[in-house]
Amino acid sequence: MRDTTTDHQATTSATAAAAFPRVRRRAQGELEAQVLAVLRTATGPVTAGWVQQRLDGDLAYTTVMTILSRLHGKNAVSRSRTGRSYHWLAASDAAGLAALRMRRMLDTHADRDAVLASFVSALLPQDEELLRALLDSAADGSEA
Repeated sequence: MRDTTTDHQATTSATAAAAFPRVRRRAQGELEAQVLAVLRTATGPVTAGWVQQRLDGDLAYTTVMTILSRLHGKNAVSRSRTGRSYHWLAASDAAGLAALRMRRMLDTHADRDAVLASFVSALLPQDEELLRALLDSAADGSEA
């Protein structure tokens, strides 16, 4: 005797998979980086609607506002109120945002020495050389 329940479940799952294809999950910080990249193309402060129109895909306005607000909380963007809305301006680039994340992670751990030691020991040789040059440059008060 056939198990019709199993057949029905398999058919239902296949139908659902065809109707609702899996959407690729974005990497952590990917949307923030995309929003920052769009803001950096602006010639001045812009609205969230302007950002939304220039982003790939169809993100909801509220999603764009949430991303902008989070970036503001990280000091990666600035905003000014104009009437009832905000105008946004990039205060940082993608590298600056990554540096903010790294510093925030460092700030959340009690043993900063251990975190930094672990970070440095995992660097590729060319990254270690670059870090040394940047630290030497900062100590000399000049730019790398």
